[in-house]
Amino acid sequence: MTLTILKLEIRRVVRDRVRLFFTAIMPAFFYVIFGAAQSYGSIKVAHGNVAMMIMVAMAAYGAVAATASLGAATAIERATGWGRQLGLTPLGDGQYVAIKSALAVVVAIIPITIVSIIGASTDVEATPKAWVLSISILIGGSVLFALYGLVLGQLVRGEAALGAVSGSLVVLSFLGNLFFPLSGGWLTFARFTPLYGYATLARYPVSDGWVVSSDGDPVHEALWMPLTNVAVWLVILAVAATLLVRRSRARQ
Repeated sequence: MTLTILKLEIRRVVRDRVRLFFTAIMPAFFYVIFGAAQSYGSIKVAHGNVAMMIMVAMAAYGAVAATASLGAATAIERATGWGRQLGLTPLGDGQYVAIKSALAVVVAIIPITIVSIIGASTDVEATPKAWVLSISILIGGSVLFALYGLVLGQLVRGEAALGAVSGSLVVLSFLGNLFFPLSGGWLTFARFTPLYGYATLARYPVSDGWVVSSDGDPVHEALWMPLTNVAVWLVILAVAATLLVRRSRARQ
């Protein structure tokens, strides 16, 4: 049952070619503008260069945008009666959340792969180990934002959920040090946001934990900090998503 529904979900997403196009192209465009086209991309870091750091950041943005929007789309599914149909099946609430999470990982591979290919064909430099670990973390960690989108999809009605996800991800991306380096109080606050932990962990194999701040002084993050961030948010969002899905299906 679970595998069958997952296959149906993948086919449904693949048919939405417009969404897939923008999911793949936007992060690649951002990488070219902020990374490949800039002279500072060749500056060396621990196990690569700045271009690699920017590539990972833009791949992270593409992954979370793709996965969170899929989760938020459950609000539209609920409005069109798809949730009611699933409620007639033996599919449990935890299984439903697991299917959405697995689907998100599959879709997240698309922008991550495209950004990585463009990065490899430009000025990105990193050790093979850093490449493998960063890409693996990007793919696996994308589950976090499938749950994030799913929670918003259950809390916000209809197409407004997609707007809520898009708007909140822009804010979280800035707090995640994806577009602009932070420092001081902003950096301290950012450490408690979900995208910061995900992005920092994905860049850790390249940077060894060194984070560039806006005041020019690099800051070192111990590995336990992004790991704890991701683990705590994963538990919070997984529990919230399961409870909200259960409540929604009970009403239907």
